[in-house]
Amino acid sequence: MVEIFLRTLPFFAIIGLGFMAGRTRFFPPQATAYLTKFVFFFALSAMLFRFSATLPFDEIFNGRLVIGYLLGTTGVYALATLIAYLRGLDIPTAAVEAQCAAIGNVGFLGLPMLALLFSEAAIGPVMLVLATDLVVFSSLIVILINGGRDGRLSLGTIRLIGVGLLKNPMILSISAGLTWSALGVPVPAPLTDFLTILGGAATPGALFAIGASLADKSAERIQIAGWLSFCKLVLHPLFVAVMVIWLIPVAPFPAMIAIAAAALPVAGNVYMLAAHYGVAPQRVSAAILLSTMVSILTVPLVIGWVSAL
Repeated sequence: MVEIFLRTLPFFAIIGLGFMAGRTRFFPPQATAYLTKFVFFFALSAMLFRFSATLPFDEIFNGRLVIGYLLGTTGVYALATLIAYLRGLDIPTAAVEAQCAAIGNVGFLGLPMLALLFSEAAIGPVMLVLATDLVVFSSLIVILINGGRDGRLSLGTIRLIGVGLLKNPMILSISAGLTWSALGVPVPAPLTDFLTILGGAATPGALFAIGASLADKSAERIQIAGWLSFCKLVLHPLFVAVMVIWLIPVAPFPAMIAIAAAALPVAGNVYMLAAHYGVAPQRVSAAILLSTMVSILTVPLVIGWVSAL
């Protein structure tokens, strides 16, 4: 367990470095925003395209893993929604809390960290987890917020979801890479080198951007943030483990990667959605900050646990 903690510590150290740079305003919010754009639109996209273009589709797609992860995540989502309902929250606020409880930082933290910890073989399962989060749950929160406010699901909401998916660079890069792979066309050496160099910036850039963005997060409503962090860091990987290990058994390695991905802290894009719609952004901010801090200990524990199964 100590060895796993020491292997994950450098990743969180880079997050801490970004946090200090943001807190001291050496790296102001504008710089964080532009670094995030660079990582999101260029570095991570290059990494995702290179991996998906060079791996056969049948080595990436795993239907049982998708179903197991989807059901496990849905279970946590439903539990958080039920607790929010019992507390008397409206549908949009309950949806935001459920998103905190079930959606982790797979793109910016999970993809680079798990690829380095478990080799490039982890990329396929991580991409499936990421695609499930983006396609299913990022769409679901938009439906619930808009439907909860309007009392119905409008064509405008459906159009908004469709446009959002089509413009998401992670979805586009994975789709383009899988298409390239399906065509059986070798990736030219200069293009591979270009993607390798650009994608190499994804890991440090993403981790530093996470830390810098946390510098502006608050720790208000700590009790609610604690509950949501418990859901995300403990219940989510547990629910996914029950699915992919016992109820819908998956091969050990992809199961381990899916559970590790489920153990990641609350994703930063949940805050962007909450702030955009004006639904409990401070609550999300606190959950992101607290879950990221606690995950320094919980992520190695979960990885050590699943590695021993």
